[in-house]
Amino acid sequence: MAYLIINPNSTAAMTEAMLEVARAAVPGVTLEGWTSAGGPPAIQGHADGLKAAPPLLELIDKAGAEGFEGIIIACFDDTALEQAQARAAVPVIGIGQAAYHAAALRGWSFSVVTTLPISVPILEENIIRYGFEHLLGKVRASDVPVLALEEDPEAATEAVAAETARAMAGDGVDCVILGCAGMAKLTAHLRARFDKPVIDGVESAARLITAL
Repeated sequence: MAYLIINPNSTAAMTEAMLEVARAAVPGVTLEGWTSAGGPPAIQGHADGLKAAPPLLELIDKAGAEGFEGIIIACFDDTALEQAQARAAVPVIGIGQAAYHAAALRGWSFSVVTTLPISVPILEENIIRYGFEHLLGKVRASDVPVLALEEDPEAATEAVAAETARAMAGDGVDCVILGCAGMAKLTAHLRARFDKPVIDGVESAARLITAL
């Protein structure tokens, strides 16, 4: 039984980083990672999501033909998630969706720390659509471009940590959710740095997809 992580952007290094995090979360489970070569290098905002959707859905079809038991869409915007779910014969979940559910299943209120301000409205809309508005403190932008998480990880980590600290101190929430797939590799560092829980969508999705 194998599960698939599809990265809707074309940055292969991000796929490998997410796959490492996911495999560590569910040892003994077979996980593969695919990168959408036809997608944009990063998904930042609605326009990038629209560009990413067609090649992503082609990979969803290919995954179904190859017999995967479940599929994770590894963009925190949950790019084309509803379309993918409608055409796949197996469970398909998004990492944003998984992270919000992981918090909700614990009864935790949460704030989200994402990358750029352009992503904030998309995440807010998703949270409302999933029915978790009552748990939301705030969706916060760290002003870190997605690719900076790969190209300048030290500076990106400090910026994300600073925004996480502000969320924990000022939003009155139980936990903070990292709002970008590229932040998955920061999770262990941030957990060691803060007292409140830090939730990562890649890790959450890897655990939930096997349950589904």
